[in-house]
Amino acid sequence: MRLQFQQESKAPPLPDDLRRRFDDVLELFPSAVTVHDIDGCIVMANHLAAALLGHSEDELIGVRTDIAVWHLTDENCRPMAPDDYPVHQVLRTGNKVTGRVVGLPARPGSGPGQRARCWVICNAYPETDDDGKLRGAVVCFTDCTELKEAQQRLLKSEERLRLMLEGSSDAPWDWDLASGETYYSERWWEMLGYRAGALRLDRATWRRLLHPQDLPHVTAFMADLLAGGRSAYSIELRLRHSDGHYVHVLTRGVVLRDPAGRALRMSGTNTDLTERKQSERRIYELAYFDPLTGLPNRRFLIEELDKTLARHSRSGQYGALLFIDLDNFKLLNDTMGHDVGDMLLRQVAERLRQALRDSDQLARLGGDEFVVVLENLGAGTAEATPHADHVARKILTLLGQPYELPGSPSPRTPSIGITLFDGSADGIDQLLRQADLAMYRAKADGRNTARFFDPSMQAAAERQAALDKALRDGLAQREFVLYCQPQFDTEGRLIGAEALARWQHGEHGLVSPHEFIGQAEASGLIIPLGQQMLEESCRALARWAGDPLLDRVKLSVNISVRQLRDPGFSTSVAALLAASGASADRLCLELTESVFAENMQELIEHMQALRAQGIHFSLDDFGNGTSSLAYLMRFPLASLKIDRSFVRDAGANSATIVEAIVALARKLKLEVVAEGVEHEDQRDFMVDCGCDALQGYLLGRPVPLPEFELLYGAAGRA
Repeated sequence: MRLQFQQESKAPPLPDDLRRRFDDVLELFPSAVTVHDIDGCIVMANHLAAALLGHSEDELIGVRTDIAVWHLTDENCRPMAPDDYPVHQVLRTGNKVTGRVVGLPARPGSGPGQRARCWVICNAYPETDDDGKLRGAVVCFTDCTELKEAQQRLLKSEERLRLMLEGSSDAPWDWDLASGETYYSERWWEMLGYRAGALRLDRATWRRLLHPQDLPHVTAFMADLLAGGRSAYSIELRLRHSDGHYVHVLTRGVVLRDPAGRALRMSGTNTDLTERKQSERRIYELAYFDPLTGLPNRRFLIEELDKTLARHSRSGQYGALLFIDLDNFKLLNDTMGHDVGDMLLRQVAERLRQALRDSDQLARLGGDEFVVVLENLGAGTAEATPHADHVARKILTLLGQPYELPGSPSPRTPSIGITLFDGSADGIDQLLRQADLAMYRAKADGRNTARFFDPSMQAAAERQAALDKALRDGLAQREFVLYCQPQFDTEGRLIGAEALARWQHGEHGLVSPHEFIGQAEASGLIIPLGQQMLEESCRALARWAGDPLLDRVKLSVNISVRQLRDPGFSTSVAALLAASGASADRLCLELTESVFAENMQELIEHMQALRAQGIHFSLDDFGNGTSSLAYLMRFPLASLKIDRSFVRDAGANSATIVEAIVALARKLKLEVVAEGVEHEDQRDFMVDCGCDALQGYLLGRPVPLPEFELLYGAAGRA
């Protein structure tokens, strides 16, 4: 609806001269203008005033501005009393009013999308006659609605920003470069552990708190930033906390510049990077350090060793790489538990730290393997070798001392392999292989010692690699065949046979087991090889069951501790017996005394599972190892095979030992087999000592399985 004004008085017409003056300029004036008489009634208004007030010029004439229909507000949107209207302030005081922001009601008829209020900047001036007597007022007002709305939006944005900063971990700050005035927020002080205002504030405050190591590059960064044309910036630095430590901070913000590009002001925020730095450090430690010992790991060693080789290549100096492996560590783990093994590894790591210089590198590769890298030992091998040897002997002495472990403190020894380098080596992998080979030479030479690498070790390793490949090919092509050697009782009756693996190599002919069994054990190929031999043995026993001369013969098959340790071994043997139809009580599995170095309880359980099927066990090479009589009583054994060294030395000393073994076997209800019988006097000696069975070249050599069946089976006697 159009607003209807109540005209309380009719203003007299203006003098002609005033009317003419206003008529000439009002319509061209760039602002809205209204002229009021002494009572505040409008006597004149231009078209801009009519447009802003939403009424025609005729409707405005004679209207008083103090009636309620105006509903003016101040710049804070509070309703204004009529006496506070600019025109009435002028009429009441005779003084001008300038720059007053006033809110007008929405224009009538502007539709559903109309603004809630129109804002104007109002200036009001007194109008006097020639005698200086106040007779009215002139009001000029300019539409500033868009400016006011922009200001309100800015205030809202500032409020949102303030709330965001209050809830943020960032710390705002501001620096007026012209005046030097600085501002640091409450969060800024809190981040550094100070009470707000506790420090003297000036343009050098941040310099006094900066870490000394950061000062040069941060100063250079600031100089470049202020002199350049960039506006945004970001830099990491460290500021001193009140307790003395330094806080990692990311400071970022903007530089305000004048039109000429001169820096006027810097504003930004500081972000505390402590948690991020801790996370980065943790990630770095997980990637490059061993969590058990705190030593660098293999990855770290490889990266540092690459740099070391490059340095030595440039300097011509020699260094040394020491590969350290703890002797019998697996046995400790299996018997004492992994917790005790971890305790030992931590103590070893600490002793190695004590033995080395700060410039030496130390790492744990994994398990019980450690690597030490010594740098700058001399200009040649003659000078470097004694230095490396001295460090190795120092390590042997330190690591050989008793450790604080559960139970009695017992010494643990290492084996050390050493290789020298001058940066011209083929590479890191080659260097590690050389040290590893030297370490294995140290173990082969009795352990608890150190050995230097020489080229013959590399040649031996290459031969082993070639043998390993040939073994795999031979297994795939089933080149391994079964030989049998007979066993007789003291009356000369055939009672058993030992199954022996032979390699019928396509190029080299028949290969002795002494040439491949060790490599098969080391590489793990003994497991598939043993499986093939068991398959052949079970099929042979099934055939012998139908032969009247062989149906009571037992077949002994050598198995590896690796096979026996496999949880599925007993199941696989049962499957072989069932598939072949062989009788389990005709099968005897032979083990060496190396079984005593393993996890005894686990192996005993596996042996008992096989014994429950009817399978027998024999302990081979008895007397030549370190058998534990306590464990011997717990093993489900059927027989002992006396080591051939006692058979070969058929004398008074051997007689005492053999008689003791036989007496022990009788107490344990075990049969005794003498192997390696090659002469009549050896046979007589073993029979006199009380052995139950004999095996050796005197009685029968190992022959291929088909030949054995012809020699001793019914088909060969027909």
